[in-house]
Amino acid sequence: MISTTTQQTSIKGRFQPIVTLVEMAQRLVRAFAQPNVVQAVVRLALAVPFWKSGILKWDGFLQLNDTAITLFTDEFMLHLPGGPYAYPAPVTMAFLSGAAEITFPILLVLGFATRFAATGLLFMTLIVELTVPDGWPIHITWAAMALSLMAWGPGKLSIDHWLAHWFGRRAA
Repeated sequence: MISTTTQQTSIKGRFQPIVTLVEMAQRLVRAFAQPNVVQAVVRLALAVPFWKSGILKWDGFLQLNDTAITLFTDEFMLHLPGGPYAYPAPVTMAFLSGAAEITFPILLVLGFATRFAATGLLFMTLIVELTVPDGWPIHITWAAMALSLMAWGPGKLSIDHWLAHWFGRRAA
């Protein structure tokens, strides 16, 4: 009969390469997934879908294209109780949406006025969810990213952090 200690040593020896691999993976994750790097990645990840949507709404500087206006006039509806309802002032809504989808992502990528930009994109996410209710699996990830930036700020890789340091305030 083999003793329990001998069995444990034998099992541990068989799994040692896996344990070593897991420990190496953990060290790599700790090295690369620093909070400041994660916050910068979250800023970029939240900025991309809004930027891509916003850039499609413009034909030139402050010139909305016809597609953006048509979407807000004929296609997009607010899915509220008793609805769906057409957007009020669709041309104005298209302009505001397009401007926000360009401005807020730029602010996020730079890490400038990050909490403000994240709050704006959270509000836009709520409006998008009311417009496309079946898209909630994507929208909830946008909301989570915006909320994390609102709660923990942009991190050290940002203009906000540099300005806070420059003006002697606690880092954002």
